[in-house]
Amino acid sequence: MKSYLAAAIQMTSQPELERNLVQAEELIELAVRRGAELVSLPENFSFLGAEEEKIGQAKAIAQASEKFLKRMAQRFQITILGGGFPVPVDTNRVYNTALLIDPSGTELARYEKVHLFDVNLPDGNTYQESSTVMAGIQMPPVYPSENLGTLGLSICYDVRFPELYRHLAYKGADILFIPAAFTAYTGKDHWQILLQARAIENTCYVIAPAQTGQHYALRQSHGHAMIIDPWGVILDDAGDTPGVAIAEIKPARLEQVRRQMPSLQHRVFV
Repeated sequence: MKSYLAAAIQMTSQPELERNLVQAEELIELAVRRGAELVSLPENFSFLGAEEEKIGQAKAIAQASEKFLKRMAQRFQITILGGGFPVPVDTNRVYNTALLIDPSGTELARYEKVHLFDVNLPDGNTYQESSTVMAGIQMPPVYPSENLGTLGLSICYDVRFPELYRHLAYKGADILFIPAAFTAYTGKDHWQILLQARAIENTCYVIAPAQTGQHYALRQSHGHAMIIDPWGVILDDAGDTPGVAIAEIKPARLEQVRRQMPSLQHRVFV
């Protein structure tokens, strides 16, 4: 593992596939021009619209998203994470899928979101992700990259389940991806503190690309894409407008924190 720059992209995706991919490409190019070698896109980067629209277009979204990620990886010679897009299971359900691609356009890891966002929030909004999404049944993968460290995948609502990240740490993760479309209501109170907790308790870097702003109807996201170091220090925060959070991933810092706070070695219950 070497020192390098990583980027967490922040978008305001809409119910328009091609427009979203144009926005994503512009932000990826911005990140690459700033030196990023590892780039991550948020959940729903290629489409964020009503559930019935998502299901109706799922096949086209899935094909375009995967093709786009491979093209971006090859064009810019980067490793890229597409943080979540629908992949059809049948005519009524999809997997919410994250995909990690290397600079040659080769798929390195794929994760189907296991925790689905079925909640009734105090602001009156109700979300029922399981109405159109089938939960994955496999624990998220880790990918051991020689140059970038060991990368662990997750998606959005997973952040509330610390056992998932302890599993990733147990499998050797140095970096935890937490791509999200966190709601504005929950994000203001929970987003930052949950990300910092996952970084601190697992002594890992956290890379959290995010959605921000108004998407459609009442759907609004919190923003604040972040990169956080293993001590819980926020290295960069994209604020609440589309943009990029960029920070250096340093193996020396990872080793220092794990040496000074070897909590993973002190676990009693595994």
